[in-house]
Amino acid sequence: MVGVLLASTASGRAQGFSFESAGARLGIGANRSSSAFQQAEAFADWNLPWHWDLGAKLDLQTRLDLSAGWLGNDHGSAAVANLGPLLVLGHERLPIAVEGGGSVTILSHSDFVSKDFSEPLQFTSHIGLYWDFAPHWRLGYRFQHMSNAGLGNHNPGMNLHMFALTYRF
Repeated sequence: MVGVLLASTASGRAQGFSFESAGARLGIGANRSSSAFQQAEAFADWNLPWHWDLGAKLDLQTRLDLSAGWLGNDHGSAAVANLGPLLVLGHERLPIAVEGGGSVTILSHSDFVSKDFSEPLQFTSHIGLYWDFAPHWRLGYRFQHMSNAGLGNHNPGMNLHMFALTYRF
């Protein structure tokens, strides 16, 4: 895929910066060390000007994702905000797409009784699928990992299953 992307970069066409969608995501812990955590957030996505036609009716779209919300468990909570790029691989005739990305994440509080994230600055990466089930509506799932990337004294990280309902403009 990387070879295809690099080979296709020259044929990438600018489409401009445009508001694509907005919605809500809810998440639950994905492993034992994260099982007590939940996350809820509102988000908005913008199409970025880079888009590649990969042939065979496949395309790769770049987007910018911005979210703000709540992260917590029985022992505390924090505000959470994310900003970062997405890559979306879709097929012209299928309502399903694969999405992946990474973001800079800020926590208002990083020390929970059950887990100390060490730093308010975190990094979140994810991979997921979404389904455009109606003309303006989308359901999504992503597996995401948040950690401080070794910037803190320790790096416990956290994995979440995130589910989304999105309105497409």
